[in-house]
Amino acid sequence: MLAELVLDCANLHGEGVQWNPADGRLWWTDIHGQRLWWYDPAADATGQQEMPGRLCAFAPRRQGGWIMAFADRVELWSAGSNPKAVLAEFEPENPATRLNDGRTDRQGRFVVGGMNEGTGAADSTVIRVNSDLGVETLIRGVSCANGTCFSPDGRTMFFADTPDRKIVAYPYGDSLGQAALVYDFAVEPGLPDGSCVDAEGGVWNAEWDGGQVIRVDGSGRVTHRIHLPVPKATCCAFGGADLSTLYITTSRLGMTGGDIAKAPLSGGLFAARPGVRGLVDIPFAG
Repeated sequence: MLAELVLDCANLHGEGVQWNPADGRLWWTDIHGQRLWWYDPAADATGQQEMPGRLCAFAPRRQGGWIMAFADRVELWSAGSNPKAVLAEFEPENPATRLNDGRTDRQGRFVVGGMNEGTGAADSTVIRVNSDLGVETLIRGVSCANGTCFSPDGRTMFFADTPDRKIVAYPYGDSLGQAALVYDFAVEPGLPDGSCVDAEGGVWNAEWDGGQVIRVDGSGRVTHRIHLPVPKATCCAFGGADLSTLYITTSRLGMTGGDIAKAPLSGGLFAARPGVRGLVDIPFAG
């Protein structure tokens, strides 16, 4: 299956795409462009907002506004004029790390992980912001947190530390159980990046430098491949009124002028209709 271009937005590093049924909009961040984007498929309208830094992951709040994971901090933004409250600084003792990928779980808690963009060392963490706004560490020794998403029943957390080239599954609740292998990317051209889960429990993963999105079922078998005309797929999410469209963000990070000339739609927003429906992410409960 081939993905089609929805918006030629030329993001430097599009990421964190998600559907918000409260406003009927698809939302995503251009991390290095420092902008928050939205797209309304019903009106075929789009917009963007400048951010005060690199917004890496985010989620709408149940009471309105957002929880925002910037490179070095997690903030609460209220609706309207967006006054901000800092919940936590992220690893201030290690200036080489920043927050990267995150998503809410089925209880409305916000799980977000970091990466070492300086050396690639496995010295970052995955944290969870609970509904009481308390922050706890779930995983240590992370190099590049990606692919965080949750099974339909909320009892499994899928995760990828990108350089490990694997998607794993953790038994999930108040704490994490032992990770089990879901899929090994040793046979893939690219690396695991952002993920989402469909209503049947399949895991969809955007393949960085692989130019595609793959779906892995519960037996670890690849059942779908959606090809893109650009190499750097970053994240995916089901959206639209019936949650049957898979939207895919892409990047032009690290690409030369020659690379972009060969793949000029890099950084665009793409979509496909793979015949499977998705699930709505739960708003942050805090």
